[in-house]
Amino acid sequence: MRIGPYQIDPALALAPMAGVTDKPFRLLCKRLGAGLAVSEMTHSDPRLWQTRKSRTRMDHQGEPAPIAVQIAGYDPAMLAEAARFNVAQGAQIIDINMGCPAKKVCNVWSGSALMQNEALVADILKAVVAAVPVPVTLKMRTGWNHQNRNAPVIARIAEDAGIAALIVHGRTRVDMYEGEAEYDTIAEIKASVRIPVAANGDVVTPEKAKQILQHTGADALWIGRAAQGNPWIFREITHYLKTGLLLPRPSRAERCETLLGHVRALHQFYGEQQGLRIARKHIGWYLKAEAGTETVRQQVNASNAASEQLDLLASYFEQEPMAVAA
Repeated sequence: MRIGPYQIDPALALAPMAGVTDKPFRLLCKRLGAGLAVSEMTHSDPRLWQTRKSRTRMDHQGEPAPIAVQIAGYDPAMLAEAARFNVAQGAQIIDINMGCPAKKVCNVWSGSALMQNEALVADILKAVVAAVPVPVTLKMRTGWNHQNRNAPVIARIAEDAGIAALIVHGRTRVDMYEGEAEYDTIAEIKASVRIPVAANGDVVTPEKAKQILQHTGADALWIGRAAQGNPWIFREITHYLKTGLLLPRPSRAERCETLLGHVRALHQFYGEQQGLRIARKHIGWYLKAEAGTETVRQQVNASNAASEQLDLLASYFEQEPMAVAA
């Protein structure tokens, strides 16, 4: 998949997720096979750019190209300025968020709420594309609700506005993350525009990845929740698409090494106390795939020292392996 001058190879991306796709996780997923890793959503309101959270989200030092940053908001001028600001901070691709279903985002007419106003969508896309010399992508859902699946209309608006690529989650806003994603709408979009289209939603296994690509004709896949605690999914999908064969599960030693490396990176990036807290959710996702982890998860969550958190995890993996969790 090509986005402007950038060839995304393999055509698999880590989808932006607030509170998840920080720099340590992006670097890890790129190392394990993601062709692109998109930053957490950053707000377009300039009053928020100098907060500690925003400065952390805008840290791309040492990150391999292409660097993709997602921005969110509702005002065309503010979004245009946010795009310029993030390009100045190193962004090489700007992604516009029209897919987030969270109530606190939609209540301020951002995220997927924007899909209800096609004229505003056009104004936003034109303003952002005109503001920056880098490619701009659009991530959206199939519509606001089942009666208004207007993503194909917005896709044509986006193409006319100069958007470089589309990423479509196969659910409406009202679906949130419930039920199964549908791919007919994505297939319709792919058939109606000339720009690249990526499919998103329920890309959970290599077999499902192949099925989605065949059903939609999409140029790429964006992977979100399925990568949480499973950053190996990118290399597994790539291998399956190339060979038709499934890779074995990563060895216990590799699972331990990856988890410990990820946790250390979080401690270093955020500092010990904040890193400890942020690491807990990632540890929980990793350990879901392991058996007999209830005790160690409780201990990790109670830990107040980085060294203790790491020692608890290392000790768990040194034990005799139990049956894999279902």
